[in-house]
Amino acid sequence: MSDPTAPLSFRADEIDRAALDQLAAVLDLQAARPGIRRLREWSHAALHVQPGESALDLGSGTGSETRALAEAVTASGRAIGLDPNPGMTFLAQERAAAEGSTAQFVIGDAYSLPFPDQRLDVVRSERVFQHLSEPDRAVAEVVRVLRPGGRGVIVDSDWGTAIMHPGDPLVLQKIMDVMLAHTANPHSGRLLPGQLTAAGLTIEDVGTEALIQDPDDATGPLVQMMAVAAVAEGAITEAERVALLEQLNAAARSGDFHMSVTMFAYLVRKP
Repeated sequence: MSDPTAPLSFRADEIDRAALDQLAAVLDLQAARPGIRRLREWSHAALHVQPGESALDLGSGTGSETRALAEAVTASGRAIGLDPNPGMTFLAQERAAAEGSTAQFVIGDAYSLPFPDQRLDVVRSERVFQHLSEPDRAVAEVVRVLRPGGRGVIVDSDWGTAIMHPGDPLVLQKIMDVMLAHTANPHSGRLLPGQLTAAGLTIEDVGTEALIQDPDDATGPLVQMMAVAAVAEGAITEAERVALLEQLNAAARSGDFHMSVTMFAYLVRKP
């Protein structure tokens, strides 16, 4: 394993910049949602990161929260963002450099954190565990790298709480069933407490917010993806897909649209 006091580097041999920028734009749009902003504010307040500490942002994406951690630890500490996507790591590094941030970024995954045992003061993770088929392994890694007394905030969605309105209830259920089947860990939000405590962590507080989609997203990328996948699986017909999108568009114009999923945040401490 690498020493977190050694310089970090990244490689991006082949980056489709257009696709990367599109993904970053989606993440930036989500970050602007009131629910995300409030939960991130709660997370940072709960972690109460101090100057001189070592902090890991697990699944750092565009690096916005890693930069916030870097500001909190100051030049006397260290904030590291880890992400499995080389292109996103490249973009996060670019943004940090443009802002003069001391945040550092490394390519890696949640199952094998590149840090020695008991080295970090803080671990933060947002909407990562829903994508993990073996979340217990990732929790064990968080426990391994945290110092005794170290703390973390794990934020994740529970797609079993998703609501979409209006639409034929049977069609909506079939679409959601397909999405749940294609998500590695769709009920992460409700499962995390058991996984975290079983690994020896103590849950000290819980935060929650609904991520509410804007009416402009009534037939946006997420809805389109879900509907197309349901047609491809044979769960709904193409005619049902078209009818649903038309209904959602009409609802958005009239103010009768709602789409949300609940996120949960767990403040934990290693005894």
